[in-house]
Amino acid sequence: MCGIYGSTVRYEDDIIFQKLARADFRGPDYSGFERSGPVTLGHNRLAIVDLDHRSDQPLTYSHLKIVFNGEIYNYKALRVKLTALGYRFLTDSDTEVITAAFLEYGENCVSHFNGMFAFAIFDTRTLQLFGARDRLGKKPFYYAHNGFDFEFASQPSQICIGRDVTINEQAINEYFIWGYVPEPKSAWNEIKKLEAGHSFCFDCNTGNFRTKKYWELDLIHTERYEGSYQEAQSDLTRLITNAVDIRMHADVPLGVYLSGGIDSSLVAAMASKSYKNVKTFCIKFREKGFDESVFAQKIADHLKTDHHTIECNKEEGLELIESFGRYYDEPFADSSAIPSLLLSKYTKKHVTVVLSGDGGDESFLGYSRYKWFTMVDQLFKCPLAVRKKIADLISISPNYRHKLIALGICNPEIKSLYGLMLGGLEYSWLENPNIGLQVPFMDIWSSKSTSVLQKLSAFDTKTYLNGDINTKVDRGTMAFSLEARAPLMDHRVVAFAQNLPDSYKFRYGIQKRILKDILYQYAPAQLFDRPKSGFTMPLSHWFRNELKDHVMDHLSISELKNIPGINVQKSFAMINDHMSGKWNRATQIWKLLVFTQWLKDQHSKPISTYQVA
Repeated sequence: MCGIYGSTVRYEDDIIFQKLARADFRGPDYSGFERSGPVTLGHNRLAIVDLDHRSDQPLTYSHLKIVFNGEIYNYKALRVKLTALGYRFLTDSDTEVITAAFLEYGENCVSHFNGMFAFAIFDTRTLQLFGARDRLGKKPFYYAHNGFDFEFASQPSQICIGRDVTINEQAINEYFIWGYVPEPKSAWNEIKKLEAGHSFCFDCNTGNFRTKKYWELDLIHTERYEGSYQEAQSDLTRLITNAVDIRMHADVPLGVYLSGGIDSSLVAAMASKSYKNVKTFCIKFREKGFDESVFAQKIADHLKTDHHTIECNKEEGLELIESFGRYYDEPFADSSAIPSLLLSKYTKKHVTVVLSGDGGDESFLGYSRYKWFTMVDQLFKCPLAVRKKIADLISISPNYRHKLIALGICNPEIKSLYGLMLGGLEYSWLENPNIGLQVPFMDIWSSKSTSVLQKLSAFDTKTYLNGDINTKVDRGTMAFSLEARAPLMDHRVVAFAQNLPDSYKFRYGIQKRILKDILYQYAPAQLFDRPKSGFTMPLSHWFRNELKDHVMDHLSISELKNIPGINVQKSFAMINDHMSGKWNRATQIWKLLVFTQWLKDQHSKPISTYQVA
């Protein structure tokens, strides 16, 4: 787990040092760069496997040079195969295995890797750069290509240093809908994201740049699982057990996040089965209805883990809000990033690697909105005119939730409804919300051979899991030089889950059915007999009370005028509606707060030129 950087732009040494220093939190154990012909490669290392300096990067293997961020979990098995083919290794790192695999398999090497990764390999003979990003987008890869020069980094602000960049208003519109900037865009016109499951090749001789999709979560051509439910349980148990086991290897202390929910509890249970005294970590909120730490403690007691509870209060939360932009770079409005940062900050005092339960909700239908959406899907079989009449009746209610439902069922298409719903449904405060809804992967909804649940799962895996969850976890953990690994995001587990019949995952109102039945072999079901609770902060309460002055100061009329794409008067009225208790607008207020803070960060940077295009 590290920070990578590379460029064909010939910057002075002091600029390269600044670019590396900008992401020093990603890799505090070693930082350095090397010039090789037309390419400069840089690296900030967080040492996890083979702590010796022989594995520092940029690393040279034969005529190849590599910078790599992430972990290849099956590197030992792959190393054995490559050794049998005549390759020799001077380190015990997975980095060296990547380069040998590239020599043996070429661009197809990525299909041999089980892991989370973003890397670039420079071939000093052909003067070509080859690289890739992992299948599900766990690790970030930003780049800028102007037709002849190429520059890449783990954090986009590194690329911004030393060059003029302009804010991408289209991307900002998308941010206000989704709460993050969906790939392949970034917040800047000049910078893009390499999409998950894609590789790239840049030719230093010609300036030609191309990308290639090497992995796809294909719903249409997938062969459905035909085994019994019991067989599926056995097969999935073996897969997850192996996914956990290969992620338990590290040359540094390791632990597990334990929220008290199904996914993290299953990961902790399987880790505890093979290892004694596993360290587990959870977060505690003072506010009633947001705290699950008592449940996490009960599960930890049952599993006999070395458990640690960290308390989150509004004072420390506010402090993290102020420094939010340093780690996240782009506007990012998932408020659970704050407790994620806090949890990482204290977890790092005990371990350097932590396993999480991320990915379970998307693959195994855990979100409560899936249950709601199956009902809406039936309603959308009625003509639009009928739905509008139903909406007119519902909207009479003074309850804002009822008004949102009325807005939702009046939507012409169910596919656009889901996108709107994820962002809050009501967008009168935006000048043109339709701009922000034009994102990739909407074609998933056109498939006639898959169920609505399969579409929801695939869509969230490609969008929400990739753009939101992965961003939150990567930046939140790396802010404190902590590596997070997610066994339920093992691509084998994700593909297996997509192949399963819906009833194996969601039946009679029971969500994540198969995961629960596997978990109950390790822990009593009564420990989990409670409503699902998300990893969220009590923002609605804080904005009306402890943080009210903070909100009104930072989102005054004059401040709102600086934000592109919003209706200033309607936005201010929206904020007042929240303060009066008329409408819960915490999600929208948080989006605006994050963006104003991000905008100020851009104008405070001394090297780059920031302006709205």
